[in-house]
Amino acid sequence: MPWKASSVMEERLRFVARLLDGEAMTAVCRDFGVSRKTGYKIFDRYKEHGLAALTDRSRRPVRYANQLPLPVESLIVRLKGEKPHWGARKIRELLVRRLDGDVRVPAKSTIHAVLDRHGLVKRGGRPPPCLWDQLRLNRQRRRRGLRNIQLPPVPLHRLPLRRNRQQVRHCGFLMATRRSL
Repeated sequence: MPWKASSVMEERLRFVARLLDGEAMTAVCRDFGVSRKTGYKIFDRYKEHGLAALTDRSRRPVRYANQLPLPVESLIVRLKGEKPHWGARKIRELLVRRLDGDVRVPAKSTIHAVLDRHGLVKRGGRPPPCLWDQLRLNRQRRRRGLRNIQLPPVPLHRLPLRRNRQQVRHCGFLMATRRSL
């Protein structure tokens, strides 16, 4: 015997029909595998709104408590359009002066998120690789008979130091001496 498929709406309708026939709430809830609290909630919705109340309701929140008001967001975008070289920190200071306590001014990170969402912020690129990593790659390339990678000219004071003839894994740029080269 094949399983009989039923929707949630049909199950709720059967639940309400059994209650309307006069069965006890506890027995009906036990048969359907729901708590009495849920049973009363379904039945009260049916009594208040009819059949339309038995459909699934949206779980989407009615409002977002921390959502930035639309006028403030559009003001941020407009200010960035007027001053394209300004960042979130300067725009926030300008908002503090302009709004003057009328509306709570968003944080610098929120302003940056708004600018990023509207595509008004350039993303930072990857930091340049450590010079010692490039030198190590060149040594490996020379061993394989390949050409060196051209290194950009680096001022002497920007060269990372070696300590005890071992490479420093992080690129802490300190004063270089002739021995470290």
